[in-house]
Amino acid sequence: MSIAKNKFGVDKAGNEVTKYTLKNKNGMEVSFIDLGAVITNIIVPGRDGVFEDIALGYDETAPYEVNKKCFGAPVGRYANRISNAKFVLNGNEYRLDQNDETNCLHGGNFRYNCCMYNTEYGESGEENKIIFSRHSPDGEQGFPGNLDYSVIYVLDDEDGLTIEYNAKCDQDTIINFTNHTYFNLGKGGHKCPDVLNQEVQIEADYYTPVDDILIPTGELKELAGTALDFREFKKLGDGIGKKDAYGNVVTGYDHNFALRTNGKYAVRKAAQFRDNSTGRIMEVLTDQPGMQLYTANDIDMDGCKDGVHYGNFCGACFETQNFPNAINTEGFPNAVLKAGEQFKSMTVYRFKTF
Repeated sequence: MSIAKNKFGVDKAGNEVTKYTLKNKNGMEVSFIDLGAVITNIIVPGRDGVFEDIALGYDETAPYEVNKKCFGAPVGRYANRISNAKFVLNGNEYRLDQNDETNCLHGGNFRYNCCMYNTEYGESGEENKIIFSRHSPDGEQGFPGNLDYSVIYVLDDEDGLTIEYNAKCDQDTIINFTNHTYFNLGKGGHKCPDVLNQEVQIEADYYTPVDDILIPTGELKELAGTALDFREFKKLGDGIGKKDAYGNVVTGYDHNFALRTNGKYAVRKAAQFRDNSTGRIMEVLTDQPGMQLYTANDIDMDGCKDGVHYGNFCGACFETQNFPNAINTEGFPNAVLKAGEQFKSMTVYRFKTF
């Protein structure tokens, strides 16, 4: 196990941005920067033993200061969409940024992934750990309460990357953290043109259908017989052009899956993602009720990492989280964090070959 620390760049405010790289005994490496606490690189082997970087991103600081597509980003205070960019809590209405049609998406115009973070790190036995923490003041992004939160990344010798979220607020607030890394397990890793031939399996029987601006209707619909049925491994491209539960044609995935729970939200397997050409497979485990599968449906970007152009379907995100718009939807899982209570959540991305 090792931890390396290197200068990554300087942001527009003059802050030095540092890159931290965790490496385990198998040679797997994961890198992060304290600007946004984002994951910049995940280097894993294929079945042929060739190590490649399977996380999309940038080589320089400036793009991460904007990072509208949230490459590698932890997202909060409330990930995904809130309808009409507002909610009511304890009789008070809170208005947020409308940055996605009339919705608030991933916290609004000011994103957590554009902030500088305090950093702690260390080695302990068979794992390396890095902790990024920050204070979010009352009213930031429009949300109530002073929130102290941390994102903890742990790399173990079983090629697992664990992400832990911890938060506490001095007022009742709403919360929903996720990670927005785009993965590509194909030949060349993040340089592989698309993920359409890569396969996904999801531990879900239902999803939350949405309206024309991607707000859940409040229903749960069965996946069976639809383009969203990933109960068994299926190529991502196989469902494109087919229909959802309402008969709408799916042109790309940006859908929330209601994960099987066995009656409680314990850490359990949520999904698997694999590429048959490289033999790479990624398991996703989480304690969250939902997972948003997003297949980079609207990306057309030059000058990304290694000078690569990223286009449609260049990666897949597995965003473990609460259901979108849960605060405004009766029957969806609780989205309220009570004053003084501790929020904790965990997601694991574990890499293997087959």
